[in-house]
Amino acid sequence: MRTVKVNASTPYDILIGNGLLDKCGELCAKVIKPCKVCIITDDTVAALYLERAERSMQNAGFLVKSYPFPHGERNKNMDTIVRILEFLAEQRFTRTDCLVALGGGVVGDMCGFAAAIYLRGIKFIQIPTTLLAAVDSSVGGKTGVDLKAGKNLAGAFHQPSLVICDYSTLDTLPPETFADGCAEVIKYGVINDRPFFERLAGGIRAQIEDVIAECVTNKSRVVEEDEFENGTRQLLNLGHTIGHAIEACSDLTVSHGSAVAIGMVIVTRAAVRLGLCPEEDLDALVDMLKRESLPISCEFNAAQLAVAATADKKRKGDYITLVVPYSIGDTRLYKLPISHLAEFIRKGL
Repeated sequence: MRTVKVNASTPYDILIGNGLLDKCGELCAKVIKPCKVCIITDDTVAALYLERAERSMQNAGFLVKSYPFPHGERNKNMDTIVRILEFLAEQRFTRTDCLVALGGGVVGDMCGFAAAIYLRGIKFIQIPTTLLAAVDSSVGGKTGVDLKAGKNLAGAFHQPSLVICDYSTLDTLPPETFADGCAEVIKYGVINDRPFFERLAGGIRAQIEDVIAECVTNKSRVVEEDEFENGTRQLLNLGHTIGHAIEACSDLTVSHGSAVAIGMVIVTRAAVRLGLCPEEDLDALVDMLKRESLPISCEFNAAQLAVAATADKKRKGDYITLVVPYSIGDTRLYKLPISHLAEFIRKGL
């Protein structure tokens, strides 16, 4: 088992290993006293892993309640949050109790947000079961839900007390869901770590423990430097502004990881055409994404994507901040007037 420490406002460990789910109770008991816990999950993950998680938590002395909700991004909304909060209140959860997120990015975001706002904040623990959640969304304390106007427009910064990553759970992922996580893995290399990007040519699944450890170590450094996303943490949004726009335009039929992959290609191609980035780096990115079965283009035009992107959180007044590669391993914040966004996207399509 590997341990990565995150020195955020609430310090915590990320535990990475094979078979940790069956030990999650004793691992949790090392950081919180046995109390009442509610395992928040979705119906897909519940069928696979909930019983094992419940048994481990009970054996460690926790009083366990569970709340599965229907899977999918469409259920990442305030209606689901309200139902979770009402369940916690009905079950008399108090500030000394804890929530546990068992699942992928949607579950982690929802559980974390519920923990942030229930009784003005209670503890929660992340147990990611997808690659995307393991390398990205379970770490760093960003939680939230979607509004009709866009993704993650309501949320809070709320750090977990512990992250338990049992990568054996990745074995049950559909290939397209594993690929979604690969987009986030590749993102880290493009942002600030060219040697890591080059090592990924050996295949992500073949070196999964090393890949997860490298990604969360990278993210923990960024979070420690800029926990509340006022500066360098914004670089982690590479591909996300246009990616979120693609998700919105597709009515969520394009998955998050696929949308981020396409978003990375669009901003990198635009950077090439603006003379900011070498064309061979665009080629290397496209080749890497194809190797991991990720898409590199979409059916939407620049005007459609620009309109959808104006709802993004990175917009401030009449400007939006994009993350633009100047080379693989060197990305920078690129402040752009909203009036120029469609033309920028057009260069990238």
